Amino acid sequence: MEFQINKEFITYLSELVEQNNTKQIEEIFAEVHYADLAELFEEITPELAVAIIKILDTDKTSDAIVELDEDIREIILKGMSSAEIAKEVDELDTDDAADVISELSELQKEEVISQIEDLEHAKDIIDLLRYDEDTAGGIMGKELVKVNESWSNMRSIKEMRLQAEEVEKVYTIYVVDDNDVLKGRLSLKSLLTTSTKTSVSEVYSPSITSVKVDDKAEDVAKVMQKYDLVVVAVVDQMNRLVGQITIDDIVDIIIDEAEKDYQMAAGITDGVEADDSILELTKARLPWLILGLFGSLCAAAIMGSFDSHLLRDFSELFFFTPLIAAMGGNVGVQSSAIMVQGLANDNIKGSLWNRLFKEIGLSLINGGVLGCLVIGYGFLQHSDLLLSITIASSLVIVITIAALIGTFVPLILHKRGVDPALATGPFITTSNDILGIFIYFSIAKIILPI
Repeated sequence: MEFQINKEFITYLSELVEQNNTKQIEEIFAEVHYADLAELFEEITPELAVAIIKILDTDKTSDAIVELDEDIREIILKGMSSAEIAKEVDELDTDDAADVISELSELQKEEVISQIEDLEHAKDIIDLLRYDEDTAGGIMGKELVKVNESWSNMRSIKEMRLQAEEVEKVYTIYVVDDNDVLKGRLSLKSLLTTSTKTSVSEVYSPSITSVKVDDKAEDVAKVMQKYDLVVVAVVDQMNRLVGQITIDDIVDIIIDEAEKDYQMAAGITDGVEADDSILELTKARLPWLILGLFGSLCAAAIMGSFDSHLLRDFSELFFFTPLIAAMGGNVGVQSSAIMVQGLANDNIKGSLWNRLFKEIGLSLINGGVLGCLVIGYGFLQHSDLLLSITIASSLVIVITIAALIGTFVPLILHKRGVDPALATGPFITTSNDILGIFIYFSIAKIILPI
């Protein structure tokens, strides 16, 4: 049954809960996807969401809980007992279960884990909670299918049937030795087209891509993107198979990183959302606004420090000040955005000197074209060729320097372990504003007769 999330439906749903009409509620959500159910939970009160969770089967509500925004999930979980949360996470894959439990208080973590009926499942969750959430270990799942290289095909099939009961989707059949060391992968075709008595060691492929358990999640995403993988094995320092990461987990990582970089480029220091509190939004935005104010004050001080005769005799210089600042900022942001994207995708290749000459050449071409347009406009508007040449020369130099700053600041930050996305947006714009104004008036002082 399809439903639309509106005021009338929510009111109707509330009435059914008050009447304890569980049969009707179950019928409404019988064919509803858990993602749609999660969307509903985000629109209704936490109390109503908890009531529905208690009525519906956990195989649907557990997945919906995982899909929720963290802040909303935290509120909903507060309305549930440890036993009820344990019942929900018992239905989840270990990676999702660990994510949910990690958001609980230390006391409630212990209570929830102690009430999970599947002891092996609880053990795997505890194992995952040991890892940092931004590492391969923190996003991997323990559910997988593996066979021993010494087994026959017949035994492998029997063992795989047992293991597959605990795995929602079988992407790869891993091959390990007696110590769980990852040896390779076994294709289903090889298993089906060879004798049942054949040993796995004779038919498996040793070619397999894996990541270390303490690798950064971002690096795992790059590996999966590079090799077009839908799943990647996770091994410990002894190359023992400890889990696997599927593409759905990596997509979440990519989206989170993209959102973080976009906010940083826009001058927002923390990961915030539109519905966060005024205090949280202020704390995220204010630091960059202060930086912008500081930059503007510096630019004003630079303008005031130049000879008053220059500003008096050539007042037209003021009209082109926004142009110089804006073009420098725009070029710097363009260059840094391309560099940040390249660093994120790990496709920055070649010598730094080659990149230096390339940026200089590109800047001179762009600056030359824009400078010619400025000379034409300035001469027609003010009939002063020398003033137009001054503005155009400044523009070319400012564009060139802004491009170099936008290119190499992200590289420097990246080498120092700082997110290069910090180099885009207000940081580059403010620095180029200050430098651009200084260059502009310095050149004007040199060229124009005072």
